[in-house]
Amino acid sequence: MKIILLKDVKGQGKKGDVKDLSEGYVRNFLLPQGLAKLASDGNLKTLELQTASEQKRKEKEKEDAKALSAKLEELIVVVKTKAGEGGRLFGAITSKQIAEALEAGHGIKVDKRKIELDEPIRTLGVTQVMIKVHPEVKAKLKVQAAEE
Repeated sequence: MKIILLKDVKGQGKKGDVKDLSEGYVRNFLLPQGLAKLASDGNLKTLELQTASEQKRKEKEKEDAKALSAKLEELIVVVKTKAGEGGRLFGAITSKQIAEALEAGHGIKVDKRKIELDEPIRTLGVTQVMIKVHPEVKAKLKVQAAEE
């Protein structure tokens, strides 16, 4: 019996897959649980349309991420902090402080977990920081540590 999976089913496939499974398994388990529907012509056409719209949405998301990436690469985020002798900071600048400064100064909201810092910034000056804007798009942001 040909069916379309509505949700991921362990051992059978992912959401949206078209499978040919035994009639008993489909009638007794998949259909009552709402995990699948019969693969009629109308349902297959609907699946195609949903897949196409999902693909369009993902492309738009990626384009938006590329635009944000270009904007971020032009910016310099200034984070003011206390510093001592030789440009060493008291403490360090973390990804949370960078995210807050980016939102306060430029109105761009970025999750602190998307900011890739190998280790916190501990010296004055400009440092390049990678931001993961999208799973396939990264941006280089310049962060300037300035003395208060």
